[in-house]
Amino acid sequence: MDLLSRKATCNSHGQDSSYFLGWEEYEKNPYDVVRNRHGIIQMGLAENQLCFDILESWLIQNPDAASFKRDGQSIFRELALFQDYHGLSSFKNALADFMSENRQNRVSFDSNNLVLTAGATSANETLMFCLANPGDAFLLPTPYYPGFDRDLKWRTGVEIVPIHCSSSNGFRITKLALEEAYEQAKKLNLDVKGILITNPSNPLGTTTTQTELNILFEFISKNKNIHLVSDEIYSGTAFSSSEFISVMEILKNNNLQNTDVFNRVHIVYSLSKDLGLPGFRVGAIYSNDKDVISAATKMSSFGLVSSQTQYLLSSLLSDRKFTKNYLKENQSRLKKRQRMLVTGLEAIGIGCLKSNAGLFCWVDMRHLLSSKTFEAEMDLWKKIVYQVKLNISPGSSCHCEEPGWFRVCFANMSEETLKLALKRLKKFVDNGILPRSCQVGESQSLKSSSKKTTMTTVSNWVFRLSFHYRDAEER
Repeated sequence: MDLLSRKATCNSHGQDSSYFLGWEEYEKNPYDVVRNRHGIIQMGLAENQLCFDILESWLIQNPDAASFKRDGQSIFRELALFQDYHGLSSFKNALADFMSENRQNRVSFDSNNLVLTAGATSANETLMFCLANPGDAFLLPTPYYPGFDRDLKWRTGVEIVPIHCSSSNGFRITKLALEEAYEQAKKLNLDVKGILITNPSNPLGTTTTQTELNILFEFISKNKNIHLVSDEIYSGTAFSSSEFISVMEILKNNNLQNTDVFNRVHIVYSLSKDLGLPGFRVGAIYSNDKDVISAATKMSSFGLVSSQTQYLLSSLLSDRKFTKNYLKENQSRLKKRQRMLVTGLEAIGIGCLKSNAGLFCWVDMRHLLSSKTFEAEMDLWKKIVYQVKLNISPGSSCHCEEPGWFRVCFANMSEETLKLALKRLKKFVDNGILPRSCQVGESQSLKSSSKKTTMTTVSNWVFRLSFHYRDAEER
């Protein structure tokens, strides 16, 4: 008899992806401007640290919110007691209003259609539990966020079938690619229950176009049993709000409110990227389907947002003067930082996909590969991690079909650190290899990491459908 369950011992979590392995190497040797100047600079983490000063200023000016007071009186005991899993109405109302403001109030959100979750990870998984059964499939355009292999599949048993997108058109979704993915799922005897997109895209840093959204809505209108999930956690990072189009706007502008499509479109949102608060673990599902809301609300009891967090953020998001200023300044700072990375890379001879949102750039290093293979991509990635001392995410970890693309984050560090990262990369490109003084510890790191079969076979892992590798009992 096995001591642990099949779920506990299966290898479908995705932790062996180079996306997570890069984090592990960073944590062994993190860069610090004072304590470890030759450490690895973390450019594989999509955090928004550019507006902490604005948030901290608000907290100083509003001490009651942070100290759990209302009108000067402590409400600590009220917040410390058991909370209903529906969440605080004051926070849900404030969050719904913030989501509308984030979209320039072109659409409105009903707080009754919101389900609070412990971050977007929980929101996405909960939606999978609500919309699909184990062995059913969701279609995802590539490249996509590596964590989806964990978030959408690991515990739910849902399969991911890629919609293969190409650099030839800027990795845009096409009708042909969508139809081919659907047909591929049918060949694998998978029942397609939905499509999931990130808008703006992680890792591309681009907003989904009107044309792409029209293709998606046309597809789900034709296929009556298919849902569309739009992960819009980066909506507030679009450099210009007018360039971001929410699926809610398509529903409104195409007068789909009273059609069957209306209940099959769902949104995932969180405050991790727009407000830079991933540690607060605040996510949400928005759906017009009352049955989805009811089921998701019950499931949310496994990952609630604390009452203290809800109270603090309800006060912050209800301050319209603050939110208006924050959204504007956040967009401005992100755009400036993105230009700093793009121009710095251009000076080195490295290009990027043209982007207009997000906390990262999709960087084209195909010309630096020794061959047009994923093995060559992994070789280059190892050199960048261990020699250049930068943790970036290889395209293969994002299921990109073309070797040589990398996701590089820019909003989780100071300008000085970004300049240092560019300086290191320039030296590597100019010389082909860094001076030995900058390679301290590389041999030890390579020795311990390359012995792991995951380091050498990761390019195979990222392209497999877990359906073919799962034990029969796990399907």
